Amino acid sequence: MKYSVMKKKALSVVAVAGIMFALSPVAPAVGQTTALRGNASAGKYNATGVKGYFQRHPKVKSATLGAGVGAGAGALTGLISGKGTMRGAAIGAGTGVGVGLVRSTRSLDNHPVIKDTATGTLLGAGLGLAASRGHDKGKKVLAATAIGAALGMGTGFLKDKF
Repeated sequence: MKYSVMKKKALSVVAVAGIMFALSPVAPAVGQTTALRGNASAGKYNATGVKGYFQRHPKVKSATLGAGVGAGAGALTGLISGKGTMRGAAIGAGTGVGVGLVRSTRSLDNHPVIKDTATGTLLGAGLGLAASRGHDKGKKVLAATAIGAALGMGTGFLKDKF
């Protein structure tokens, strides 16, 4: 009974940490503002604060959102597999950053199947790492990575054809 209460507490801490990390304010550098006079505009990005920062830095936005989602998914995977929620959250956050950057890259926009395959590969590797520990870890992670790559490639082909 006591062990399940500790798991629930750990899960809630990880969930709150993941949400806080995803929503953490990223302030622009101090002194980077310029005063405009008359009808002048600051250009393409007029928003200030966190919204303006993420408008000016879309890769940071993608990485941050991916880390938040990945931390939650990794924590859940670690909890279900019994390998540790914090360990799973850390692995998931790193995987989420990679997935966020792959999904937001412009160089793969012309290659959607490769983009989906890379996303599936990263997701499979991250889930495999979060769910396995100890003996034969490499085989389990390799199998999860291969399954993720196959699912990503299949998804890419289906989206491309339909």
